[in-house]
Amino acid sequence: MPCKSSNVDDREIARFESVAATWWDPHGPYGSLHDINPIRLEFIRAHADLDGKQVLDVGCGGGILSESMAALGGRVTGIDMAQSCLAAARLHLRRSALTVEYRQATAEEFAVDHRRKFDVVTCMELLEHVPRPPSVVHACSQLLKPGGRLFFATLNRNIKSFLFAIVGAEYVLRLLPAGTHRHAKFIRPPELIDWAAAERLSLLQARGMRYNPFTRRYALCADLSVNYLMCFHAPGDPGLKYAGTV
Repeated sequence: MPCKSSNVDDREIARFESVAATWWDPHGPYGSLHDINPIRLEFIRAHADLDGKQVLDVGCGGGILSESMAALGGRVTGIDMAQSCLAAARLHLRRSALTVEYRQATAEEFAVDHRRKFDVVTCMELLEHVPRPPSVVHACSQLLKPGGRLFFATLNRNIKSFLFAIVGAEYVLRLLPAGTHRHAKFIRPPELIDWAAAERLSLLQARGMRYNPFTRRYALCADLSVNYLMCFHAPGDPGLKYAGTV
């Protein structure tokens, strides 16, 4: 069972638990996760061929990204601390007929017994919800095989991200429930790069995500000022081929 010293924020867990039943509703409280999932997947596929690879989805929630990676041939494990979200993930898995192993654990806890087990580790929209994000970066690096790929998606910390990701997304467009994010917990790209460098991880690429409110579509872009993704490479034999570029 998770220990009391785990790197979790109980308020954040409760917030995600409260909407777990509607996780797979594309028009529900977290419909934006469905909207950004193709973009996240595009970025991942540009840097890693998932077919037959051991893949870990840290902070998997209801399993939207986990299932997508399993559909591409990944041998996917998803971990999260919200039991209701994991229940929703397991329920949907029965309908999709895919194979994903879901476990309740933090990245730190999981790394104790699974060091160097995964070719690909994804950690999407989680760092801004934990008390100590560098601890998650460290744990994710411990979980990677030599030459593995580590993917993060998070939010930049500046005035523009406050206006777009909180005022715009939560209160004007209502893409997310009000209170989903706290601006002080957003992470500037240089901060994430420094935390990764401390783990001897090399940045392969960083891309921003741009949202069109009229088409409700996201696209990858060079602007990292609001939402952004990063791919890091662990030292060692790459082992994974590039699937393309973005």
